[in-house]
Amino acid sequence: MITQAELQELLNYNPENGLFHWKENKKGHVKKGDLAGSAHIKGYIRIRIKGKDHLAHRLALIISGIEIPENKQIDHTNGDKKDNKLANLRLVTYDQNNQNVGRRKDNLSGFKGVGFDSRRKKWRSRIRSNNKMLWLGYFNTPEEAHEAYCREANKLHGPFFRV
Repeated sequence: MITQAELQELLNYNPENGLFHWKENKKGHVKKGDLAGSAHIKGYIRIRIKGKDHLAHRLALIISGIEIPENKQIDHTNGDKKDNKLANLRLVTYDQNNQNVGRRKDNLSGFKGVGFDSRRKKWRSRIRSNNKMLWLGYFNTPEEAHEAYCREANKLHGPFFRV
């Protein structure tokens, strides 16, 4: 793992805007002051240091002197994987990190946690917590099912709940 001292030698980090800039010229076309990093296939920013890719949100905490325990992950509070402002990053458990995700792309109801049960001709609501699926009931409209989801998500997940 890269250390805070190594990062401070190579990069400048601005915690207000979440951006990294190179302190020195590097091989190739990288000049002192250039923006460090590029888009990772999963939407994060990655920075290559000494031939190894590092995720910028991890580097932001390390360069800021924040230890990342083995049992913790880093969550982008606003859900934007490219926003590495220090105020947007928080240490969370795996379960908490999974609560702060938006609606799935294949969701047809338009609401997180809501789907249509074609056998019953009703909208159903369910939520996952501690790796268990909890059924919240069947409803006449997707909006009613969504309200049930939001109530339960707020109780179960508090500040990690995101619609």
